[in-house]
Amino acid sequence: MPHAAPARCKPHNPGPADQGGAAIPPPVRGCAVIEAVADTTTAPIATFRGEPVLELPQDLYIPPDALEVFLETFQGPLDLLLYLIRRHNLDVLDIPMAKLTAQYLEYVELMRQKSLELAAEYLVMAAVLIEIKSRMLLPRPPAHAPDEADPRAELVRRLLAYEQMKIAAQRLDALPQAGRDFSPVQVWLDRESRQLLPDVRTEDLRQAWLWLLQRASVNRHHRVTREQLSVREHMTMILRRLQDVRFLEFTQLFSPALGIPTLIVTFLAILELAREALVEVTQQAPYAPIYVKLTHGLTVV
Repeated sequence: MPHAAPARCKPHNPGPADQGGAAIPPPVRGCAVIEAVADTTTAPIATFRGEPVLELPQDLYIPPDALEVFLETFQGPLDLLLYLIRRHNLDVLDIPMAKLTAQYLEYVELMRQKSLELAAEYLVMAAVLIEIKSRMLLPRPPAHAPDEADPRAELVRRLLAYEQMKIAAQRLDALPQAGRDFSPVQVWLDRESRQLLPDVRTEDLRQAWLWLLQRASVNRHHRVTREQLSVREHMTMILRRLQDVRFLEFTQLFSPALGIPTLIVTFLAILELAREALVEVTQQAPYAPIYVKLTHGLTVV
């Protein structure tokens, strides 16, 4: 569709002057209205949900500080001082305190106007700069007096140390970082890769063999068998031992080496013999040795 040619208007002459000598503006012509309409319909102000917005809403409120662009950001007062020194090509070892202090205070005042909360460290550094400046304005001592330390020495030392740390941090930040400069890639291979076995030393084999022996000793099977012990048989054995002697001490009738089951059966045999009055169990006094002897007139066949 062909576009219409823009309307052209001839320049108008100023109107007649009034009694005071001022020119009376002529009446508004149609060409000015056409140009005003053309200016408002040339391009949309913005696009909202795919539809162009041709004019600002009447009830739209935009705060004065709705958009702020910070071209320079500082991490602290030392960062600001270093920026001012490098920007004006000043020598760190010979800082003109008057010029640097004025620039620093100007920036602090700008921060105070833009922000209600100002970091205390900026105000502390401002006080330090003013102190150094005032000390440098004092008259110098006579020539025969010992040289005093430069009041800027401590500030210079802190600035140089901060600059070194800042350069080191920038170098570390320039190194490639995963997630920022590159992304790790993982590739899945369907084929089975050859398994690489580590080198085996003689000591490793020895330790493995000792571990196997330890496991074998712990997991060894124990077979429990039932031992046939007869009380009557032990009763006969006790009677035969007592036949050749007059009496025996109670403990001499037991054999601890044969195990606890044999001791129990022997004790039961002695009790059974005493119950049937085949032996006599005597003791002379409390806690005295106990003796066992055959009953009078008993003969063991």
